[in-house]
Amino acid sequence: SGSLDPGFDANTLNYQVSVASSVNSIQVTPTLDDPAATMMVNDQAAISGQAQTVTLRDPGLSTIINVVVTAPNGTQKQYTLVVSRAALRANNNLQRLGVSPGPLSPSFSATRTSYVVDVGGRVDSLSITAAPQDTSASLTIDGQSVASRSISLPQGPSSTQVEVTVTAQNGISKTYFITVHRAALSADNNLEDLNVSPGTLDPTFSAGTTQYSVEVATDVTAVTVTATKSDPNAVISGDVPNGGQANIALDGPGTSKTVSITVTAPNEISRTYNITVSRLAPSTDANLSNLEVTSGTLNPSFRSGELTYAVDVAGNVDSITVTATKSDLNAVLSSSNSVIAAAGVPTGSVTVSLGRNTTTTTSILVTAQDGTTRKTYRIDVFRPER
Repeated sequence: SGSLDPGFDANTLNYQVSVASSVNSIQVTPTLDDPAATMMVNDQAAISGQAQTVTLRDPGLSTIINVVVTAPNGTQKQYTLVVSRAALRANNNLQRLGVSPGPLSPSFSATRTSYVVDVGGRVDSLSITAAPQDTSASLTIDGQSVASRSISLPQGPSSTQVEVTVTAQNGISKTYFITVHRAALSADNNLEDLNVSPGTLDPTFSAGTTQYSVEVATDVTAVTVTATKSDPNAVISGDVPNGGQANIALDGPGTSKTVSITVTAPNEISRTYNITVSRLAPSTDANLSNLEVTSGTLNPSFRSGELTYAVDVAGNVDSITVTATKSDLNAVLSSSNSVIAAAGVPTGSVTVSLGRNTTTTTSILVTAQDGTTRKTYRIDVFRPER
């Protein structure tokens, strides 16, 4: 290893050789100018042209090699080589240090040896990568000679210290400390919002209220329940999936169904919200809310519980129109077996032709939504002779 400085010349007697700290020995090959001469290398007889191995002193120290040549006439000449073995390097700094998930706090600096990493409660391991500035230095992560390592974190809120140690070539170490703080798992098992369609929650939604009721019309066969969790890492279960929305089929008219929504926080503590959905029974309201005629006056005055009325008109009135208004929009009005106002239509009318000097009777039949409850309103119209 190494090279002579200066280059060899038979008349130059002193040389320098520099080698790396990792070089433990050096080979010297002296060749005699006169084959009849003899020589010694560090007081050991040597053969011309053959390599002589010389063990070097420790790194940072110099080793002197003397080559003494004796001519046939006994004259001697000494060549001296000073072999300088480099000292071991002392660089025990890191080139880089990374964590995932991160980040390091503060940001990495080769001269800073203490760091903190904050992770969420659901993080159960941390990946650490590191590299020394000096490739001849050794590296350990928590005692293992690796450049990258996954560190398991204890369950629950905890602090874990990880040591990254760089040992320089000269044996001197530097340790970088990473303290990993794992947060407690969230205890948030609240809903942020809750809706039912169709229908309105009673009471109005509040995260701390878990019991609700909703009334829907008798013809509503299903409702859509939408639940939004407060903590995205919580889990929704029960009658609504974790996606937060479900179409809930209802039972028959006049029945109730309870929809349960369970919210489980990341710390596994649960809270259940209940919605009682009541499907109304068909209405039995077969009343009119108003009854009018185009001529004359109802006698007695209209009221919903009065079913029979008389109307007197002038002799020149040959027809009269009766207009009825339902109390329940879902009821059906009919007259003479013909529907004059279907469900959803508020009023219906019928025009009646009148005879002379006679009473003409017309009837308005109100059939409630349940289809069985009925009321008949009768109007007797008397038209005299002219």
